[in-house]
Amino acid sequence: MTTSASVPAGPEGAIIAGAVTDRLVEANEQYAAAFSDPGMDARPVLHVAIVACMDARLDLHAALGLELGDCHTIRNAGGVVTDDVIRSLTISQRALGTRSIVLIHHTGCGLETLTEEFRHELEMEVGQRPAWAVEAFRDVDQDVRQSMQRVRTSPFLVHTDDVRGFVFDVKTGLLREIDPRDQA
Repeated sequence: MTTSASVPAGPEGAIIAGAVTDRLVEANEQYAAAFSDPGMDARPVLHVAIVACMDARLDLHAALGLELGDCHTIRNAGGVVTDDVIRSLTISQRALGTRSIVLIHHTGCGLETLTEEFRHELEMEVGQRPAWAVEAFRDVDQDVRQSMQRVRTSPFLVHTDDVRGFVFDVKTGLLREIDPRDQA
């Protein structure tokens, strides 16, 4: 499968610096030419926040039948619940009215191939150890459970009764719900 991307490449197929951003800016100009203010505010209509991996294979709106304005979407490597995700969820709930949280990890995640050694390698390369953890994992189901637990036990979140976790299968497009009580 290919993507819609058509980006100028230089010798040996290397993408020319700035070409991707130029393509995005051009696409935005076309988008803006037909744009009209949808008349909504930042509060999601469905009162749900979705935390998911940043993987480019996940088209969350299409996969979940969502429209513009339906949800808050928070994405990072692995879809892991980190302090910054808790920050975003807290703002989403306390300032913008969300009540439900959906966590989505996926099969074939790149974090399953990394270890915390990645931080050490970065430190050796740049001379400074990152303050953040890689949050690598070997068992995607268990990592979803851990993420659900982090959400449910956060003192900053006021709505933790509707937290559900899923694994998205990148080959079939189906979600598989993870029971927080099951243990591997």
